[in-house]
Amino acid sequence: MHTYVGELIDLTDPSLNRLDDLTVDEARARVLAGDPHAVREIGGSFALVAREGETVRIARSLDRPVRYFLAKKVAGPALIVADRIDAIHAWLTAQHLDDQFHPNYTRMVPAHYITSIRIVGCPDPSPSYQRFVVPRPGTLANDVDAIGHAYIGALSNEIATWLRRIPADAPVGVSFSGGIDSGSVFLVAAHVMRTMGLNLGRLKAFTLDAGHGPDLAQARAFLDAVDMGLFLEPIEADAKTLDADEVIRITEDYKSLDVECATMGLALMRGIRARYPDWRHLLDGDGGDENMKDYPIEENPELTIRSVVNNPLLYQEGWGVDTMKHSLTYSGGLSRSYVRTYAPARHFGFEGFSPYTRPALVELAGSLPWDALTGYDVDRLYALKGRIVASGVRALTGIAMPVFEKRRFQHGAIEAGAMRRAMPWSEADYRRRFLELYA
Repeated sequence: MHTYVGELIDLTDPSLNRLDDLTVDEARARVLAGDPHAVREIGGSFALVAREGETVRIARSLDRPVRYFLAKKVAGPALIVADRIDAIHAWLTAQHLDDQFHPNYTRMVPAHYITSIRIVGCPDPSPSYQRFVVPRPGTLANDVDAIGHAYIGALSNEIATWLRRIPADAPVGVSFSGGIDSGSVFLVAAHVMRTMGLNLGRLKAFTLDAGHGPDLAQARAFLDAVDMGLFLEPIEADAKTLDADEVIRITEDYKSLDVECATMGLALMRGIRARYPDWRHLLDGDGGDENMKDYPIEENPELTIRSVVNNPLLYQEGWGVDTMKHSLTYSGGLSRSYVRTYAPARHFGFEGFSPYTRPALVELAGSLPWDALTGYDVDRLYALKGRIVASGVRALTGIAMPVFEKRRFQHGAIEAGAMRRAMPWSEADYRRRFLELYA
């Protein structure tokens, strides 16, 4: 019998790992050992690939997309791992193996799991998964103030850890709309910087104005209400320059809401980069909506209030890796869609940080007594995030944080009609355009 020789090609960039207390080699050893508890204790942002014999294990944080592809060579299979589909395609092309490629054959490593793959030849066994981020629904008391104190306290800890890691004189920007998530990130960042004795002159709140959207007025109202209006810096963009094909190429996805969101993200990143060629560090509130289940249920015919309340990580992971609707190609939830934040920032050379995506906050939010807090009432669910976050911000900072009604990034940065005129296409159109990149 022929003995296959499996090959691992790791195209991930180890220099992008931002680990709190471990070296990359130490963290990689934890992934290789396959102990979920040890991997959970890896602090920071990471995409880690490790191999022993025929077994490859991969783990990533929620903010680091990772993909893989299994190619066939005469000697045996070749497993290519990268953060992007086009990086995999480029390697295959260089090896004259691109005739095996289709973007739908790539697989996304789901966040919060150790993914184990055996490179043993034909037939190829399916990957296996071990969860390392584990919420425990209902373990927190039904007390909004206590939850807010714990939740924003965890946010403060993550921001403080991040600030200690970056250069002491580096400017810090916040992608800011004046909404609950970006608003809380900004206020907590300012509070932590004061507490640490850091220069607040390093801090700015960048707000995108792509054409008469409501966010700029909201951002100004928010900061004026907390007497911090001098931190606001609008970034203007021309709706006529929005390019859906560029967005699809950079994000490598085609879901309409994510393409629209990434379009605004690219406009913001491009505007900041043009004004500040050396700026590097950006904070944002991505993950806050997912943690607090703050999405309009009525927009998704698959959802009910019970399915949302009873699935602790629905918006972070979709239906989950063991379910019929889980997509191997794209994973699910924010595990898939974080590319809308990651790719634009990477494209323009920024190092982004989304503290709400950290496991401590994801697990804490997933441990709320959602049934008791909401009573399975949609309006109570929608109001909950504002109550929890505002209570926690007041407890930590003493500031009464303004709370505005939820609005998606792309619906706040530009007037609705202008957005429809600039990007009138359907998801099917976006999918076709994406596939044409590899036609």
